[in-house]
Parts: sequence; structure tokens; C-alpha cells
Amino acid sequence: MTNTVIVIVGLSLLAFIILAGMLARMFRKAGPNEALIVYGFRGPRVIKGHGTIIFPMVENCRELSLELMSFDVAPQQDLYTKQGVAVTVEAVAQIKVRSDQESILTAAEQFLTKTPPQREGLIRLVMEGHLRGIIGQLTVEQIVKEPEMVADRMRGTCADDMSKMGLEVVSFTIKEVRDKNEYITNMGRPDIVRIKRDAEIATAEAERDTAIRRANATREAAVAKAAADQERVLAETQSLAKQAQAQRDLDISKAQFAEQSRKQQASADKAYELQTNITQQQVIAEQVKVQQIEKEQQIKVQEAEIVRHEKELIATVLKEAEVNRQRVEVLAAAEKTRLTMEAEGRASAIRTQGEAEASIIFQKGEAEAKAMNVKAEAYQDWNQAAVVDRLISNMPEVVRAMSEPLSKVDRITIVSTGGDAAGANKITGDMAKMAAQIPALFEALSGMDIRELMSNIKGIRPRGDGNGNGAGAAGPVVDGK
Repeated sequence: MTNTVIVIVGLSLLAFIILAGMLARMFRKAGPNEALIVYGFRGPRVIKGHGTIIFPMVENCRELSLELMSFDVAPQQDLYTKQGVAVTVEAVAQIKVRSDQESILTAAEQFLTKTPPQREGLIRLVMEGHLRGIIGQLTVEQIVKEPEMVADRMRGTCADDMSKMGLEVVSFTIKEVRDKNEYITNMGRPDIVRIKRDAEIATAEAERDTAIRRANATREAAVAKAAADQERVLAETQSLAKQAQAQRDLDISKAQFAEQSRKQQASADKAYELQTNITQQQVIAEQVKVQQIEKEQQIKVQEAEIVRHEKELIATVLKEAEVNRQRVEVLAAAEKTRLTMEAEGRASAIRTQGEAEASIIFQKGEAEAKAMNVKAEAYQDWNQAAVVDRLISNMPEVVRAMSEPLSKVDRITIVSTGGDAAGANKITGDMAKMAAQIPALFEALSGMDIRELMSNIKGIRPRGDGNGNGAGAAGPVVDGK
């Protein structure tokens, strides 16, 4: 079964190949430069630019070229013109088959079985006959001078005969016209002589005109030169006059400019001097301001130094007095405690000796304790007096320390603005005021009232001001022993 299928497929393939080969042999194609004339049971038909199937034995085909045919039209015999002059004319013609089917079929009827040389021979005979007829109607001058007219007549005359053969004349061009009697050569001699004569006349006239024009140009040049010389002299004269006038104007302008410059220089000198004075005054004013600022800064520095020394003195003197007071109080309390303990120890040691002796010792201890209390109170009173004494005795040091920054000042510039206190008196007055502020400074730093402290010291009394008031500006008075 399988072998049968293979055989059937093989036979089918073989039949297809044979059929394709037959169709390929039957199919004919026509190129763009040819026409395929098919004839047979379906009648004649033209195939151009495509293909068709030619059935064998019932149809056949022939190729007809549509390409341009170019050949020479040169009759072997001389052609006689209208004047009876024998001439030889050589021309070139381009002929082709028309593109319409009717013309192709007509050309096929005329030339299908003929070779290209035979076809060209037939066409050349027709072209030569028409050329002979056209040359006989024209003169030699027309043929030589108007070849395009001959070509146009040739195309118009041959058009009907060419159309009957399915052809068309694309172009017709005369290559050469000659004769054996030198008619054409002699035909141009009169023109040559006339042209030469006209040329000589034209040359002579040109030379004459040139000479005339040269003379005119020379005369005009001389006249122009003379006029130019006159104008040059006039221009030089005017130029010299203008130069003199310009020099005069320049001198005047220089004089005016010099005068203006001197005036401006004088004004500038005055303005400069005035501005210098103003500037000097401003500089002096600024220097005074700078000195005032320096003085103010120095005063601020001095005040800061005084405040620093005040604090230093308070920290050294008052604090030292406070420490001494506390030290005396502590010594007094310690001594009291020691004596009390010693008395109690002695009392406890001799308590066994008898109540009488104990009573005596107790009274003795009590007396000694009273004495110690009186001594402690004396120490306390002495401590306040010592504090006052140290404060008063150290006041010169405080004042000296407050005024010490002034001793380090190299130079003091005093600017007096008027008033009661002026100059150096102002400085001493300020120092006295600073010294008067020391008690208030002591009270602010220690928290103790100096008047109350002075009133607590025995033997110190405030001096009246005459009105029964307390301490005055003179300060306390200390009675010495």
C-alpha cells in the first residue's frame, strides 16, 4: 500500500514537471524595444511589453524590432537644383516603427520577413526619391543657407509614404552640400568682397573717428589742464588765506584759553586755599573730639581701676579686721571653756577633801569665771575698737590705692569748658569726693552701719554740728588713754 502511494505521488510530480516545462516553452515574452506578432487560429495580434502563451501547432509568432533605424541618404547621382546646377547632397535620416498596433501590423506586413539591410534599402530608396524632388524645387542658395527648411519639407513630404509602411521620420538632417563647378564656393565671393570692403571702410572710419576723438580729447585735456591749473592756483590762494585766518583764529583762541586758564587757576588756588582752611579746621575739630574721647576713655579706665582697688582694699583690710574679731571671740570662748573645765576638774579632784574646801574652791572658780567673763566682754569691746582703729588707720591707704591709677597716667589733657571747678582743681575735687564715699562703700560691702559701730565703742562720742545733731562731716573723734 505504501509503495502504491509513493508511485502515485511520483507520477503526479513528474506530470506536474512536464506540464510546467511545456507551459514554459509555450510562454513567450516581448521586450520594450520589440513587438511580438502572434498569428494562428485566433488571428494576428500584437504583444508589446508583456508575454503570452503560444499554443504549438495552432499558433506561431515573429519578432519585430521597434528600435530607431539610422542610415545615410546619399544618392549616387547628382541632384539638379531649380537653377540647373548639379549638386551632391548627403543627409542622415532616423526612422522607426510607430507604437500603435495598427502601424505595427502594417510594418509587419511590409518588413516582417526582410532582414534589416533589406528594410533599410527599401526605406532609403523612398527617401532619395523625395529628396531629389525637393532639391529640384530649390536654388543652391536656399539649400546651402536654409538646411532646416529642406529638412522640414523632407519630413512633410515623406510622412505619407512612411505612414503607409507603418513608419515615422524622427529626424532628417543634411550633412553636406557640394558641387563640381565651384558654384557654392563662388557664391560667397561677392559677400566676401563686400564684407572685406565694408570691413576696410569701417576700419578707415574707425581710424578717422579715433583720430578725431584723440584730437578732441587732447584739446579737451589741454583746456581741462589749464582750467585745473587756474583752479589749483585759486585753491592755493584760498588755502593760504584760510590758513592765515585759521592761524589768526588759533592765536586768538590760544590767548582766550590762556586767559581762561589763568582765571580758572586763580579760582582753583583760592578754592584750594579755602578748602585747605576748612579741612584744617575740620582736622582740628576731629583732633579735639579724639582728645575728648581719649580723656573719657582714660577716666573710664581710672574709674574701673579705682573700683578694682576699692574691692581689693575691702577684701584685704575689712576682711582681715573681721577675721581678727572672730579670732578674738573664739580665743575668749576657748579660754572660758578651758578655765571652766579646769575649775570643774579641780573641783571634782578635791571634792573628797571636804565640803569646806570644796566650797572655797567653788567660790574661787566662780570668781575666776566672773573675771573671765569680764575679760571676754573687754575683749569684745576691744575688738570693735580695733576694727574702728584699723578702718581709720587704713583710710589713707585706701585713698592712696584709689589715686594710684592716676600716678601711672603719662599725660592728662585738660579741656576747660568754664564753670566754677575747672582745670586741676576738678581732679582734686573728684578725688575728695571718692575719699568721702569710703564709709558708704564699707557699709555696702560689710553690711554694718559705721555710725552704730562707732557709737558702741566706749570713749567715742559724736561731735555735734551746733544744732544738737549727731556725727557730721568731720568724722568721729577718739579719746586716747
